[in-house]
Amino acid sequence: MTLDGVAPERFRQTYGTLPTGLVRAPGRVNLIGEHIDYCGLSVLPMALDRAVWMTFRARDDDQVRVATIEPGYEPVQFAARSPIEPGPPGHWGNYLRAGVSTLLSAGNGDGLASGIGFDALVATDLPVASGLSSSSALVVATAVAAIGAGNGGELDLTDAATRLDLAGRLAAGERYVGTAGGGMDQAACLLGVAGCALRIDFGPLSATSIQIPTDWALVVAHSGERAEKSGSAQRVYNTRTEEALGAVRVAWRVLGAEDRDGAGLESYRELLKVPFELGVVSRQMDGALGNRFTHIVSEARRVGEAASAVEAADLAGFGELLNASHESLKHDYEVSTPKLDALVARAIGAGAAGARLTGAGLGGAIVAVTHGSELDRLVDALADYDPFVAVAADGAESWTLSTP
Repeated sequence: MTLDGVAPERFRQTYGTLPTGLVRAPGRVNLIGEHIDYCGLSVLPMALDRAVWMTFRARDDDQVRVATIEPGYEPVQFAARSPIEPGPPGHWGNYLRAGVSTLLSAGNGDGLASGIGFDALVATDLPVASGLSSSSALVVATAVAAIGAGNGGELDLTDAATRLDLAGRLAAGERYVGTAGGGMDQAACLLGVAGCALRIDFGPLSATSIQIPTDWALVVAHSGERAEKSGSAQRVYNTRTEEALGAVRVAWRVLGAEDRDGAGLESYRELLKVPFELGVVSRQMDGALGNRFTHIVSEARRVGEAASAVEAADLAGFGELLNASHESLKHDYEVSTPKLDALVARAIGAGAAGARLTGAGLGGAIVAVTHGSELDRLVDALADYDPFVAVAADGAESWTLSTP
């Protein structure tokens, strides 16, 4: 078990003392609503029953030391004082630094004071670089552990407002690593509800849980390509963010609209309140911007339809929306790959009601939905791609550990 990897005795072997706290921060699978959270538009993910686990103990100095049982990742050490300088681009320690840096820059109201360090040990059963938000789970786990260290071992996450506040701050704080993302990952990690998808809305941040029909099965399978968040992939993601904002500005001009009560001409939420013909507007943009705009607007509409399909237990309708989302990500947003496309086709060929890439793309995993009676057939067809059944779980948790 993953929890065994961060058990107190393993922690003692690493640091010579026992931990005082434990954190679980789940990954997430995004069911639909890709590349639109940074446009302020609603998304439909769910927290996973796979997670980042972290045991920790406060130190009497300002040093943060984090080790992991996962192979290939060397221990990280830095001072819990602002500003925290980032490590090399793409280094796993930058997600640790992001969690602590965000809290320090927010002041001491959350219980973290500059100069409070801690030791931590990490393990995970989340596939890394798979589009399942292992990096955001690591940011959340680090932040919760940091606050717990300052509070003597535990952060009270029973208060919904605390979770919402932390999700919003960490969404902005994760940009420390250089990726211009939205807030879906952190919100799903902190606001997850067992057995439910989450309709996450922005401005202000909120989450509505929607029970997933018990006779549906969601399967995740990995393409074999790593979905990195650094280097050339990071440049693509950030370019898409820039293109998205450029497209909405053009759309406002096409519609002849002025600034709407200070909402600004970068607001997709305000734009979608105005009736317009998608094709008419997108054709008046250059090729790339028109395609990006087409995906964003059509994907936003699919999220609403998908939430209704889940509520109505309409498996066929939900599956069709997943398929349409993948086609849009492939052709309009250009973030799929031939391997992802082939994996989606294989899932559908094995009877899945629908399938799509999940996460930012350029590698990583797909998610497919099927009726529970067809689960074995689907899993067998995807056997070469490390499939697993995705189970919706509760959001992040923190516990105080008793020590002798």
